[in-house]
This record gives sequence, structure tokens and C-alpha cells, in this order.
Amino acid sequence: MFIRQTIGLGGQQEGVPDDQLTLEGKRDISRLTFTIGRLSPLDICDNNTYAHDQHTQFMNWAMMGNLTWDYGQNTVGYTTGFAVELNQPKWALHYGFFQMPRDKNGFTGDDQYLTWPHRGAYGPFFRAWGMMAEFERRYSVNDHPGVIRFLTWLDEANFASYRVATAILLAKPPHPNIGQGSGVTIPDSARAFRHKYGFGLNWEQEVSKSVGLFSRLGRTDGHNDTFTFTDVDWSASVGVSVKGDAWRRHGDTWGLACIVSGASRDNQQFLKAGGTDMLDGDGTLNYEPEKVLETYYDFHLWKTFHATLDYQFVANPAFNRDRGPVSIFGARLHWEF
Repeated sequence: MFIRQTIGLGGQQEGVPDDQLTLEGKRDISRLTFTIGRLSPLDICDNNTYAHDQHTQFMNWAMMGNLTWDYGQNTVGYTTGFAVELNQPKWALHYGFFQMPRDKNGFTGDDQYLTWPHRGAYGPFFRAWGMMAEFERRYSVNDHPGVIRFLTWLDEANFASYRVATAILLAKPPHPNIGQGSGVTIPDSARAFRHKYGFGLNWEQEVSKSVGLFSRLGRTDGHNDTFTFTDVDWSASVGVSVKGDAWRRHGDTWGLACIVSGASRDNQQFLKAGGTDMLDGDGTLNYEPEKVLETYYDFHLWKTFHATLDYQFVANPAFNRDRGPVSIFGARLHWEF
């Protein structure tokens, strides 16, 4: 639920498809775009042609966006904010400012009016936010397009310091029956309004009209707990996407990707002391980076109706060598109308 104003700067134009977030028509390639309202920061930054949309592509979160980016959102994925984008024929700049929820993995202030029963709250406006900036450079190799995107972000929220929380947990270990939940073992005294920052690199390259390669790298400072996304402090992924034209299945797509993710030293010590963060923590830790192999096949059944089979193999889930491996089988039906 947002308002978007595009100001054309003249010159060559391009076609715009009729899509979920766009109206069909023409627009200047050189343009300035302003967006304000309720949306996801992933609608603005960290796009990738081959690994971004979980409705039709890979299912793992690492394929949707950078795992280390603790971006402004509610527990579902949306929040209020604004973005400014400058697009040119070979490059683009994106900037966004989005509100953080008051509570870890909580609902935001606009959810008070959009959910029933009413719930959620913003943190202090000038102390609970997430900012991001991205530079996008487009190029071509033998007429095959490619894109490199450099992403950086800075958050401020009521973060818990891993080091402070670890010291408290070592002095007073959590009760063994404390139960499950996001950050339930983190003492309130470990929280304060702190900053968190990180960087990401996003690459895609068309090899042929039917084959594309992609990769993402990400790293955050790793000193504070996760507030809205994942507990990953560094991550690397690489993959390939192949259209079904080669075997006469026009509209089909096969994908294969590998993801390696890890935790910072502060995060490791916190988990080893019995801490639980957004998704990770089971009382102790025998650390090893998590490794995931994912493959999917998307069948084009009829017009805008698709069916997908997906498989993921996970080694050392939640960074724990004593857990797994795990096999995850998925299926998806997708119809656009």
C-alpha cells in the first residue's frame, strides 16, 4: 500500500510490464522515482533475475535476498518507509529508509490498523529504523547482459549485545524449560539502542538465452542480535538457472544453488552459552558453518499456472555440527490471474 511517483528525465524509453508492482506502459530509462508507504525493502534493493521471487524460483531465504541484511520489516515482511531511486542506461542508485518494529521479530505500528486484533508498535522514530543504499552497474558480455549490485545498510534498534548477553547467561544460565521463541533467553538488560551495519554483493550473468549464473555475498558486523531476519553474520551463494527451451519445455525452469552461511565469534559464544536468537540456539553449540544445496524444477502447466518440485539438503543446520543433515522436500502451485 504505497504511492509511487516517477519523474522522467528525457531520452530513450523502455516498456513496462503489467505486474504486481507496475502498470503497463512506457517510461524514460533516465528517471527519478519516489516511493512512500507500506512495502518491503526487497522491492527496492537486492533484486536478482534468477534468484529473488519465491513464488516461482528457489525457496530458500538466501535466494530471496542477502541473508545477512537485517532489514526493516514486521514479522511478515512489510513496514512503512520511503525510497528514492535514480536510474540511468547503465547504472542505478537506490536508497531507502524503513521503520523497525518496537520488539524483536514483532509487528510494526501500521499493523495496529491493518490487523485484527490490533497489534504491533514502532520503536522511537529516530532510533528504530533501517537504511540501505545500493549501486547497480549493468554491462554486457558478447551481447549477454550482466549486473553487479553493491549493497550497504545501517540499522538502529533496541539490539542486544551478544557479548553482554553471553556474560549474563554464563553468570546465570537459562532455565532448561524456558521454552521456544525468538530471543527468549536474551535478558532485557543486554538491550540498548545500538547500530548494526553490513555489506552485500549481488551478481548475475546471462550465459545464453536459456542459461544464467548468479551469486550473493554478505557480511554484517556480528556484534548484536538479529532483529527482523536471520542469525547469519556472513554468507555466500552461487547458482545456475536454466530454461526448458533446450529440451522443448518452453516456460519450464530448472535451478541449482549452493549456500554457505556462518556466525560471528560473538554470536558463536552467545549460542554456546545457551542463548537463542531469531532462529538458532538449542542450549549449546558445536560450531560449523551451515551448508545448503537446493534444486528445483518449475513446470509451466497452462498459461499462468505453474507447479514446482523443490529439494534442499542441509548440513550443520543452525551452525551446529551435532545436528542434521536434513533433507527438505517442497512443492508449490502458483497461479497468476
